[in-house]
Amino acid sequence: MKILVLIKYSYDVAEIKVDPSSKELRLAGVPEKIGNIDKNAVEAAIRLRDAQGGGTVQVLCLGPEAAREGFRDVLAMGVDDATLVVENADGVKEAAAVVHVLEAAIKKMGSFDLIVCGFASDDGYTYQVAPRLAERLGMPLVSYVRQISLVDGKLKADRDLDEGLQTVAAPLPAVISVAEEAFPPRRTTLMDAIKAKKKPVNVWSMEADLGLNSDQLQQFNSLLSSSQVGIVVHRKQNVFKGKPAAELADQLIDALLEEAVLKGAA
Repeated sequence: MKILVLIKYSYDVAEIKVDPSSKELRLAGVPEKIGNIDKNAVEAAIRLRDAQGGGTVQVLCLGPEAAREGFRDVLAMGVDDATLVVENADGVKEAAAVVHVLEAAIKKMGSFDLIVCGFASDDGYTYQVAPRLAERLGMPLVSYVRQISLVDGKLKADRDLDEGLQTVAAPLPAVISVAEEAFPPRRTTLMDAIKAKKKPVNVWSMEADLGLNSDQLQQFNSLLSSSQVGIVVHRKQNVFKGKPAAELADQLIDALLEEAVLKGAA
């Protein structure tokens, strides 16, 4: 079974600070990494491959040259090889353009039985890549997946819905997006990291390898971003002390009730 996972190298959003006066995001010096959501997608693919007793898991990333450093983590998890399409920052901005590049790369890589994405990216949260890509490739899409397996040659999946889980089946090849925190990534060992260094990493140019240029991709960039504004949350910083634990607990509960964090007994 051949599985492809789409991953993204982006800002570590936990490290982004907000200027309290201007509300602007402080991006200078913020480290970048493979997103947590993307690692969940990698874990889902590896589990399915191993459950089938064999096959390959490859990852594809559209991003800067520095993304190669981030591949070490997913290669150590058990990915067989990685491909990076070096991003032209002038041409790839919106999901439509991203999908256009990914489609070209996937067709160059060959056929796959399953393409796995996160339900969104850690930074963009557009929710558009998986459904747009499935439409472009003419494959069925199963979104917000929590469990996956193969039954009689078809994909069987449990989907996460607001009111519960929905079990569906789809023919292969297919595209899936995994639900948030559905597949916690495994811990890797030093031996895994050593093995990862020997695994192949392919680096492609959008122009030379995929035949795409900035002018072609500009037609997909129809939105204009005017600004990015952060939200500053001011904490109350209430401190309860100087009394027995039982009284402090009562004070805490009263404060939570007052803020409507807890609801009182009927």
